[in-house]
Amino acid sequence: MKTNIITEELTTRRAFLGRAAALAACALVPGRVLQAASAGKPNSVFNGVRIGCITYSYRSGISSAEDTLKALLEDGLSEVELMGGPIQAYAGIAGGGGRKAKGAPAAPPPPKPTDEQREAQLAKCRELRKMYNDAGVNIHIHKTGFGASDEEIDFNFRIAKALGCVGITTERSEPLAKKLAPFADKHKIWVAFHNHTNNYPVMDKPDPILEFGQYIGFNFDIGHYFAGSKGLSPIPVIEKYHDRIVSLHLKDRTADGGNLPWGQGKTPIKEVLQLVRKEKWTFPADIELEYKIPADSNAVLEVGKCVQYCKEALA
Repeated sequence: MKTNIITEELTTRRAFLGRAAALAACALVPGRVLQAASAGKPNSVFNGVRIGCITYSYRSGISSAEDTLKALLEDGLSEVELMGGPIQAYAGIAGGGGRKAKGAPAAPPPPKPTDEQREAQLAKCRELRKMYNDAGVNIHIHKTGFGASDEEIDFNFRIAKALGCVGITTERSEPLAKKLAPFADKHKIWVAFHNHTNNYPVMDKPDPILEFGQYIGFNFDIGHYFAGSKGLSPIPVIEKYHDRIVSLHLKDRTADGGNLPWGQGKTPIKEVLQLVRKEKWTFPADIELEYKIPADSNAVLEVGKCVQYCKEALA
């Protein structure tokens, strides 16, 4: 009986500390985030499978790092692929201000940052990481443009380290892979190339993009693959390249290309997740909300439905 009492006290104390840490981390985040934090830190690792979200999914009115964190907490997500906008705006990095108005003249290029300014930006990135980590969210990948110069490219890898990322994702390009590979090797940070419907990983021979470096890999979008291949299962691709997959993108599409609410399309999302669980692969699977949001809903609610879909698939 005494042992049970001690166990209960420890469990209660741990739960209290978890809630307190989440609340403290969100002290600067406005609005309903406190409600999300009050239940403790999020956990979207279901039976060993890391379910996250690419923050492109929250593109309808959620743009700041703080509001993005609030949305992740409301959806119970402990993993995220963080897009460049929130990072750049929070850290004061040029390029985070959004698109220019149609017809407006192009803005002049910003002056080259000084070393002191770069260090201050990295310090803000570390601050952003702490805010997310303290709330229970891991930033596993970021997606911020690399720039043209070697200095800009190198700085992007330093951003990844400051945020605690294992990789940076970008659109597939063999010339870009060749250019980025030495930086990836230097920093030991992956470059995860994202496929669309017409440039997915090669199956009949080794994919040439991987030959450029040991830290060149895939951000494999299973929905784009399913639509682009006219209905082929993405499972053989995952089985072939699992050791070079940095993350997955999940969406439900039809063989003729349409994006649908999950469960209404034909992409084998459940089977993919169950394979990851079976093989104990550790790369995250990120929700990418692309279907049309119903008029009586919003992006946060729809991502939440996708989280529940993953949870049920992995139960």
